[in-house]
Amino acid sequence: MQAYAIYRLPHEDHATLIRQTEGDPLELQALTELNGRQGFVVAPFEVKGDQPVVLIQGETETVSLDSQHANGINERQSHPITDYYRVDFANYHAQLTSDQFRKIVLARCADEDMPEGVTPMDLFYRACELYPRLFIALVETPQSGCWLTATPEILLDGKGQDWRTIALAGTMKLEGDELNGEGETLTWSTKNIQEQRIVATYITECLEQFTGDFREEGPRTVRAANLVHLRSDFTFKLADRQRVGELLQALHPTPAVCGLPKREAFQFIVKNEHTPRRYYSGFMGPLSADETHLYVSLRCMHIEGGTCHLYAGGGLLKGSTEEQEWQETEAKLETMRRLL
Repeated sequence: MQAYAIYRLPHEDHATLIRQTEGDPLELQALTELNGRQGFVVAPFEVKGDQPVVLIQGETETVSLDSQHANGINERQSHPITDYYRVDFANYHAQLTSDQFRKIVLARCADEDMPEGVTPMDLFYRACELYPRLFIALVETPQSGCWLTATPEILLDGKGQDWRTIALAGTMKLEGDELNGEGETLTWSTKNIQEQRIVATYITECLEQFTGDFREEGPRTVRAANLVHLRSDFTFKLADRQRVGELLQALHPTPAVCGLPKREAFQFIVKNEHTPRRYYSGFMGPLSADETHLYVSLRCMHIEGGTCHLYAGGGLLKGSTEEQEWQETEAKLETMRRLL
């Protein structure tokens, strides 16, 4: 297998393809090892021996997005709550009510059949056409397997000394006439506002370790496919670009995909979540000294032969309910289900 990644940045009219030119991609066992490196990064939620950080290195080429692939797509019906989700939710929520965590993210996986005659590259082109606001990437390596993501969440974006990241949390689904707008008429619940503030505070604390020159704007409502989220934007100066790996180590995983306190929530998730996340809720994107675009791997699927493993998660607080959180994951899974 020749490792490759093809990606399309939000609102761009072309994609970029990078193929591993020699041998296998580089395997790294810590995010700090990304200091001073360049290539296309594929990082898991939990870095470990059989789930390394993968760095694809090779020549890049521009790919046209003229092809039309998105015809005949219909929304699917909502699925009933599974037994394993009920067990996981009860376990996670008990930790919140006993004040073990301020927030914790519960993820799940749903399997769908790959339509006959459809290739992963077909799905990539469909995603580019359907979701112009999102970062779209299709990646295949011997270490990770094949993953497709259509994500709204920037982890780290930079050019020269000018960098940015975002705090993205809170989710509502657009329906009916709301689909004609950007969600500007919606009113956010206290739970969603609290969840977004937790993420923004965490990012502020991370950035303070690397720069004193940063600015926060927001939160504001932003649309991603048929969902809207609350988003705050952080812009900052990073004088020492050789420390990008250290900054990533501090940021990842953010409370948007993990929880707080971070270390304890991360360990609980790894030990207790029903389905291992693998590269879901990790991050991916191009990294270089000149320009970097790294996105959290949300709204994604792992493609194995004729099966697509779809992943989604939701942030739980004390006030969360099982039905509400299940429906949020259903809404998020719809981003990938629409491609099938």
